[in-house]
Amino acid sequence: MAEFVKKAAVIGGGVIGGGWVARLMTAGYDVSVFDPHPQAEKYINDVIARNEAAMLRLWPGQTTGQRGKVSYAKTIGEAVDGAVLVQESVPERLDLKQTIHQEIGEAITDAAIIGSSTSGLLPSDIQRMMPHADRMMVAHPYNPVYLLPVVEIVGGAKTSADAIDTAMKLYTDIGMKPVHIAKEIDAFVGDRLLEAMWRESLWLVKEGVATAGTIDDIVRNGLGMRFAQMGQFMTYRLGGGEGGFRHFLEQFEPSLKWPWTKLMDVPEWTDELVNDIVSQSDDHTGGLSVGELETIRDNNLVDFLKVLRRNNWGAGTALKNPADMNAQQPEQMDATANPLITWQGNVHEDWADYNNHMTEFRYLEVFSMATDKLLFGCGAGPAYVKEGFSFYTVETHIRHVDEIAIGEPIHVETRLINHDGKKLHLYHDMYGGGDNRLLATGEHMLLHVDMNAGRAAPMPDHISTAFAQIADAQKDLPAPDAAGAAIGMKRK
Repeated sequence: MAEFVKKAAVIGGGVIGGGWVARLMTAGYDVSVFDPHPQAEKYINDVIARNEAAMLRLWPGQTTGQRGKVSYAKTIGEAVDGAVLVQESVPERLDLKQTIHQEIGEAITDAAIIGSSTSGLLPSDIQRMMPHADRMMVAHPYNPVYLLPVVEIVGGAKTSADAIDTAMKLYTDIGMKPVHIAKEIDAFVGDRLLEAMWRESLWLVKEGVATAGTIDDIVRNGLGMRFAQMGQFMTYRLGGGEGGFRHFLEQFEPSLKWPWTKLMDVPEWTDELVNDIVSQSDDHTGGLSVGELETIRDNNLVDFLKVLRRNNWGAGTALKNPADMNAQQPEQMDATANPLITWQGNVHEDWADYNNHMTEFRYLEVFSMATDKLLFGCGAGPAYVKEGFSFYTVETHIRHVDEIAIGEPIHVETRLINHDGKKLHLYHDMYGGGDNRLLATGEHMLLHVDMNAGRAAPMPDHISTAFAQIADAQKDLPAPDAAGAAIGMKRK
């Protein structure tokens, strides 16, 4: 695959567009957004925040690398300029999509891929009037885009095979599971399956057979748990036992002729049906807000993905650590900054102990992320590690000075106590709360390692120079009082 400049454009910043922004940022792409809605930036920031919370749970104690940057363009042409991927996620109106794709086609380069997030419109219809139609296709994701990996790739009449191949590789590279749909068809595959189940569910509610809550319980506690790991055909294959899939098909073939489902007997869409569904759904969710449900959904999806990744199965096989997806180095750290702030954020809800304070091992996690930020800023980020070199922490001493509650702000200030050709001696101060009080200190000794040789090795000049600049900027600061302190008790 050709080396891409990591720039993408997202046209439309709603639920799906915001999810694309978060997914692409995490993979290290700079994303230019076009959405004239006055609240677009606020909504996208909310989605990015949910994604960041999910990444902290998905990759605990690990760096997620350098995030891409988000900018907001005033025109479609400005947004797509230089982008290797353009993801359109505007409302499901054919005339609107045709107009927007015509404008996209007039502004992109020959190498760009254009994906539409449409959930049902045919790509041949969307691309009908656009230049560069050979680069356009449907790339239909599922919500939330930043966690669910599948994306349906559907070419239109003018889409080239080369563009499909490039798209399959590109979406794979950002941690997704692209599936190529062989024939252009209304609503593609996933939504057709969902529509069939949705029609049957509506009929069951309309006829009073089951409530919305009952149907959800059956799916959540049965069908959904099987389908999440096996899909439909593999689930049914297991139903055949030792006789295999052929036995299953022979055993249940007669049932296909039984008039069980009412898929084509669509209930009349009445106010009474709408009110029943709304009230049943309200009762079923127990008063939880959409935001609360989104948090519950994301937390559960993260844990599902972690299990599937551990078992190297299903959606878990598509997971990629963001640090592995992003070979770019961040902007050079400002060595003259004083204090040198290497991490800032808020105490996450998952970091709580039984006292509802930040639990002790999370202090080490935050200090680890602060160390990573320092190393990245000095040129020792993911790209450097891929060359076979890294820094290993060989000794750590943490002092827990004060407690901090969930949701409160914290930040880390870093001192470079000493360094030579192979070693770094770092000292972190963690501050937080409304009074910006000292919470903890972390003292760490790191060793520069040639991972291929399996031994310590001198740092290259550009990294040594970066650390020397930081040391020079901090040379007049007093030494930390607790530096070099040891754990001990006075003898009685």
